[in-house]
Amino acid sequence: MVRLSSKDEVTMVIVTRKDLKLSSGKLAAQASHAAVNCVLTGQKISPNLVKTWMANGARKIVCETQDLTGLKMLYGKARELDLVAELITDAGHTEIPSGTITVLGIGPNLRDEIDKITGDLKLL
Repeated sequence: MVRLSSKDEVTMVIVTRKDLKLSSGKLAAQASHAAVNCVLTGQKISPNLVKTWMANGARKIVCETQDLTGLKMLYGKARELDLVAELITDAGHTEIPSGTITVLGIGPNLRDEIDKITGDLKLL
């Protein structure tokens, strides 16, 4: 494993909506969907970042925003910075209605780049 400086650290951030009050299991499933989708997209557009991320522990941070508006704002900012960003929509089989946007995955990318838009969010 190659040790990276914090400046070069590669991370992924999962952002959930505080207003949904998801159970722990539901949130874990939604975060997992986001992580998988981000890696699949990342392998297509920035495979070296994904490789570095995986080789250094696949760091993931989970944060929260207040509601759908906040989630969409973060998604827009991530796309403006050309970061991998995946909104996850629930199928509606359990706790919430079909089509509900639950979480946002951002990365893997350089921590400094992702922190520009998520650095002020509260950790979950």
